[in-house]
Amino acid sequence: MLGFGGIARKLLGSSNDRLVRKHRHQIDAVNALEGELSALSDAELRAKTDEFKAKIAAGTSVDDLLVPAFAVVREASKRTLGLRHFDVQIIGGIVLHNGNIAEMKTGEGKTLVATLAVYLNSLSEKGVHVVTVNDYLASRDAAEMSRLYRFLGLSTGVIVHGMSDAQRREAYACDVTYGTNNELGFDYLRDNMKYERAQMVQRGHHYAIVDEVDSILIDEARTPLIISGPLDDRSDLYMTLDGFIPQLSREDFDLDEKQRTVTFTEDGTEKLERLLEAAGHLQGASLYDIENVAVVHHINNALKAHHLFQRDKDYIVRGNDVVIIDEFTGRMMPGRRFSEGLHQALEAKEKVTIQPENQTLASITFQNYFRMYEKLSGMTGTAQTEAAEFGDIYGLDVIEVPTNLPIARIDEDDEVYRSFEEKFKAISNEIIDAHSRGQPILVGTTSIEKSELLAERLKRDGLKNFKVLNARHHEEEAGIVAQAGVPGAVTIATNMAGRGTDIQLGGNPQLRIDNELGDMPEGPERTKAEAAIRAETALLKQKAIENGGLYVLATERHESRRIDNQLRGRSGRQGDPGRSKFYLSLQDDLMRIFGSDRMDGMLQKLGLKEDEAIVHPWINKALERAQKKVEARNFDIRKNLLKYDDVMNDQRRVVFDQRVELMEASPQEVDETTTDMRHETIENLVKRHIPEKSYPEQWTTAELRNDTREILNLDLPVVEWANEEGVAEDDIRERMIEAADKLVADKTERFGPDMMAYVQRSLVLQTIDGLWREHLVNLDHLRSVVGFRGYAQRDPLNEYKSEAFELFQSMLANMRERVTTQIMQVEVMQQASEQTAPSLPEEMEAHHFDATSGEDTMGDGSDRLTANFTPAAADGLRVNPDKSDEWGQVGRNEPCPCGSGKKFKHCHGAYA
Repeated sequence: MLGFGGIARKLLGSSNDRLVRKHRHQIDAVNALEGELSALSDAELRAKTDEFKAKIAAGTSVDDLLVPAFAVVREASKRTLGLRHFDVQIIGGIVLHNGNIAEMKTGEGKTLVATLAVYLNSLSEKGVHVVTVNDYLASRDAAEMSRLYRFLGLSTGVIVHGMSDAQRREAYACDVTYGTNNELGFDYLRDNMKYERAQMVQRGHHYAIVDEVDSILIDEARTPLIISGPLDDRSDLYMTLDGFIPQLSREDFDLDEKQRTVTFTEDGTEKLERLLEAAGHLQGASLYDIENVAVVHHINNALKAHHLFQRDKDYIVRGNDVVIIDEFTGRMMPGRRFSEGLHQALEAKEKVTIQPENQTLASITFQNYFRMYEKLSGMTGTAQTEAAEFGDIYGLDVIEVPTNLPIARIDEDDEVYRSFEEKFKAISNEIIDAHSRGQPILVGTTSIEKSELLAERLKRDGLKNFKVLNARHHEEEAGIVAQAGVPGAVTIATNMAGRGTDIQLGGNPQLRIDNELGDMPEGPERTKAEAAIRAETALLKQKAIENGGLYVLATERHESRRIDNQLRGRSGRQGDPGRSKFYLSLQDDLMRIFGSDRMDGMLQKLGLKEDEAIVHPWINKALERAQKKVEARNFDIRKNLLKYDDVMNDQRRVVFDQRVELMEASPQEVDETTTDMRHETIENLVKRHIPEKSYPEQWTTAELRNDTREILNLDLPVVEWANEEGVAEDDIRERMIEAADKLVADKTERFGPDMMAYVQRSLVLQTIDGLWREHLVNLDHLRSVVGFRGYAQRDPLNEYKSEAFELFQSMLANMRERVTTQIMQVEVMQQASEQTAPSLPEEMEAHHFDATSGEDTMGDGSDRLTANFTPAAADGLRVNPDKSDEWGQVGRNEPCPCGSGKKFKHCHGAYA
């Protein structure tokens, strides 16, 4: 029976339905222009871009051009890509342009949808960024869509790993720039470590479309992006502390798997204090004295390494390295490391070589990076479950875009077994049965360990023909996924999220053509071979459809409903038939943590026998409630982390804005800035030694003279001045300012105003950078100890805010004094004819650390600062729009028009 809400939805439609209906008139208007635009020549259609830009320059808003611009893109897409936007894709484009998230199912053509909003927003000539989850997707999407943009007179750039600054600057200068969230965020941080405005690569943050928006703005947003440099080697400390953990008993610590925390009990703390004291690592009487902050931090990491992180689930040991496993994709991440000493704790646990720890030089969270864009939008197949977070953190509404064809996939109720063994037995039987029927089957597991257990089980049960896709075989990933829709194919995958490759029933014909025909020359033979592959794929697709389409079988529920929905969404692409089912046991992590004891007792009372499963919609709902609890907890964690980062972000923006202002300042403005710093430093000096409303006998003028000599490089008769009749502190301050200004004026006359401005600018920037790095370390330390203030009934966040503000004020005062000292003491040796700006620190690395678990998802980024080669995709995609007349539409197997001698697909049309 429908409740009032259900009746209202039936009569009026959901709020989402009403939003979609609201755009119907715009779709009709776009459709109405199709006949008129199709009659235009290529040159006339391309001229529409200049016409739109002229209108915007004359004051027309971008919103007013939506209908004609979308109609132009649709017509250009038909001519260049052979694809015509469906009406539902026009809706997706409107959703993106309005700064919202378009939820579109797998296979609905999100890449093509983005072209509508990209083109419209690029007309203001401020640059549009399309953000993807990896370099492969950025290169592939840019290569495919640049044909459309080039036809319309727009330039396309792509930012991928290993590009030089000059190449990045050129790519960002394009109308449309594709890149990954990591590369864009890292470029922003690195730009704000440069010493000249011309060295910076980004030109602003106008509009961004984030593909796989849930993965980037939710999953990866737990992870600040960090540039770091190495600290001193402390491997002895890690090994010593690791040796203490096995000496502890289970009563010495509290383990909470649900919250992913492990903490020492009171008894455990006392035992540790005795062990640390004996080893000479304890200062003072208590482990929690302020002097022992670093030791507490590292001993907590050792405890986490032993009791929270499992080998072959969270990481694997390969040779002499501890290699992280991504919990969302199941991929190995060689070169990537957990942060803040956690990776070193794991290396100590596994008795492999301990690599040195790094110090933070600059950092930003993805929340704060993407909130810098004037307009932000995103697209994904799964966003509704996180709609509250998107709204709260980013101000983005999630709008579900209807599918072009109705979804024909059947989602079955979960089957729950009592044990792993019973569940795996049932899964194996089901897979073998589906395989024998010729139905393609995709099996989703939550870890490498479980995928390999299942693989062993299938071999034991007689099934040999299957593929395993997990962290240990990721090199073959694209090929395996592309052929997972072939009839009878069995593909076991660890967390299918973000794979970036469609599973097409019958297999992917283009991938087969590229792989099987390779460099076969153009001609009748190749044409015949291509036609044969396409015909065979079409037959295989028909057979797969007759056998029920892709069967998605999940071996466990993830703690996030979104990951489960992503796995389900692999089936039923573009109206294809399909089926999905989850197999669970009471020994699964989610079931075990959320009260499986009670359910086990209930199943025993119901008389559930061995190898029998319980299937009921109520169980699905109970599991969904458990997942909602976990999602809500994770949201709270991310929100709390963001509150702390917002404090740093306010300070970061002040520092970064000051740097840019200084780099853009004229010599006169630079001189005014340093003069203000000098005068303020002198004022503070005088206040320090001549307190307000004090008597002359209370003045410490001898110390003032020493400080003046040390800080201002001036030997002034301050003591004699103080002994003069009727002299006040104002008189002394004015005399000091006059003497200091005269010294700087003399230097300016000797060096020349331009050289002096260059020196002053360089000194200020280098001083800001050095102090900012020290400040980041201080904030990290403050953050690690401020939580203990809660025991004193004080709010840790408020404590952090007030103390971080004091530290920042202290940093600014310190900066003014250091800059003044350096300017007063500097001497310029005029030997070089050309002055070069200071360079970035050496041995810098880019990392992507999880603020709660310490996971590093970015990898060793040291080569990002020195690499000077151009990937094929990047080189070919910074397209000069004038080339479009000359090149036109180029076949993938034709010689590249650039004259390299390579085929287009291996040169300017390369995917990666």
